Amino acid sequence: QLRLVESGGGLVQPGESLTLHCAASGFRSGYTVTFYAAAWFRQAPGKEREGLACISTTGRTNYADSVKGRFTISRDTRKNTVQLQLNSLKPEDTAVYYCALSFNPRSPVCSISVPYDNWGQGTQVTVSS
Repeated sequence: QLRLVESGGGLVQPGESLTLHCAASGFRSGYTVTFYAAAWFRQAPGKEREGLACISTTGRTNYADSVKGRFTISRDTRKNTVQLQLNSLKPEDTAVYYCALSFNPRSPVCSISVPYDNWGQGTQVTVSS
């Protein structure tokens, strides 16, 4: 069973940046985060969960229109971590941010519109002046 732990959230002012980290552990022997599609989601109070960005096993990325050009997803295969760089933050970006992984070694692409199997507990991002 994979364990995902998010970190890096906090309180920032509009226009500032944050980097969220997702540390993954519990892989079977010989497997790393590279064998998984990884994604970041968020959920604001009273709103549905929203897919933001994903990265496939081949490194291809996909973004929601709402964050395209401001957020960047990446991964560190040596550390088994997945990052989300948040730039030009707006008050409407306030939410709990979650990372998620799904075992998908054969697909060169990823989607933020499909179910993911493994989830973290989330990290709060608050954008306010």
